[in-house]
Amino acid sequence: MTNSAAHLSARGIEKSYGATRALGGVDFEVSAGEVHALLGGNGAGKSTLVSILAGAILPDAGTLMLGGVAYRPRNPAEARRAGVCLVHQERALCAHMTVEENIVLGSEPVFRGVVRRVEMRAKALRALEAIDPSGAKKNRIRPDTRVADLAPGEQQIVETARAIADERCRLLLLDEPTSSLGADDVDALFAVIRRLREAGMAIVYISHHLAEIRRIADRFTVIRDGRAAGSGRVADARMEDIVEMMAGRRVDELYPRSAREPKDVVLDVRDLAGVALPERASLQLRRGEVLGIAGLVGSGRTEFCRALFGLDQVRRGTVKMAEFTGFATPSQRLGQGMGLLSEDRGGEGLALNLSIADNLTLSRLQGLGPRGFVLPSRMRAVARKFIDKLGIVTQGPETRVGALSGGNQQKVALARLLYHDVDVLLLDEPTRGVDVGSRAAIYRIIDELALSGKAVLVVSSSVEELLGISDRIAVMHKGRLGPAKAASSLDEHSILLEQSGMA
Repeated sequence: MTNSAAHLSARGIEKSYGATRALGGVDFEVSAGEVHALLGGNGAGKSTLVSILAGAILPDAGTLMLGGVAYRPRNPAEARRAGVCLVHQERALCAHMTVEENIVLGSEPVFRGVVRRVEMRAKALRALEAIDPSGAKKNRIRPDTRVADLAPGEQQIVETARAIADERCRLLLLDEPTSSLGADDVDALFAVIRRLREAGMAIVYISHHLAEIRRIADRFTVIRDGRAAGSGRVADARMEDIVEMMAGRRVDELYPRSAREPKDVVLDVRDLAGVALPERASLQLRRGEVLGIAGLVGSGRTEFCRALFGLDQVRRGTVKMAEFTGFATPSQRLGQGMGLLSEDRGGEGLALNLSIADNLTLSRLQGLGPRGFVLPSRMRAVARKFIDKLGIVTQGPETRVGALSGGNQQKVALARLLYHDVDVLLLDEPTRGVDVGSRAAIYRIIDELALSGKAVLVVSSSVEELLGISDRIAVMHKGRLGPAKAASSLDEHSILLEQSGMA
């Protein structure tokens, strides 16, 4: 990594896909030694602009300047050679390679055609230590560990370390880098970003979390409907005004709460333990309530949900759901009335190469046609219903899910679960990568589900989110699930202490 000045200027950037205009003449710039936040709703054009900067796609019109020199990368490799590095929202790691192999991928130290393993490990360790100078992550994320064996949050740390390890990097593009990180990892990442800023690096930071923008960004630009809707210094802006720029309207109530009364227990878990869940966990979930689970990345929150749904092996304990008692496969759980929104939507929640209509109906084809036949018109009708209900930004039901923005993919994953009309919903990071306006819509849907008698279990890294939508909250720390307490009796400070093991 060099300390040479880096300054990017984009003028009049346009990009269309057929009749759909993704960018309509966007101006954007970021200076050396600055963190510039790029904000906007799902489908606003942020990812398209970042993809152009990173060389993944070519603009139809407009000019780019980098360090005072004309810049027009034809592919990501050219962008990296020019010093532009991108950390994707969706992880772009080789799962079956080790941490150190991923970090140096494309820039391996080679001597006479042979990779120098000692130098490779040293380079990987320097990158990991840059993430956490105290060395804590060196013990948690070993260079010789397979990436597939890491938790999603740990994989995000490796992704960031890989970009930092590239010594050519002068402009760092961070696309939702904290979407799967816990509070401690967010703090560690922000410390790295501040050091890079002080060293003179230009950083473009994409996030839907305005509290993060207040903490880390110097300036901001809002993209809406493919155009720049506003920009300014973060210190001079009110968060309410930024939200209005992003949504095109004022979002009055982020966390809707109806007067609901939880009823009978629908899910009773006793002493559950498994291969990925070392501590015995117990929990009761009632009809008509939202139960939140807080905890740091790696605490066991996701593993608990996976064990309940039958994705991970269970060794002991009991799970009782309505009249069903015992363990089950995911298909059996779905038939019993339980659904899971996976944290890993790309790997487990969606078929990215299929259409929205296919994804929604794939595991529930009954009723979509006579005598066992499936009518595409009925599939499209189902898809249109949920496109309208969740505000999915798309050209239509036949759009390939992989072509959608990350937030809209999350909405499709949630819509698929709603289409199954299950009684117990396990939502693992339901608003990950979703803009503030769409988050309000998802919170409203969760509230409506609970009000209708559904039981909702929400896992989230956002303590503010859990306090806003939950009736009760349980905290998980190192695989141990604490007792569920009324959300009204808790505050952000007490939850942060408990999930850090300091309570």
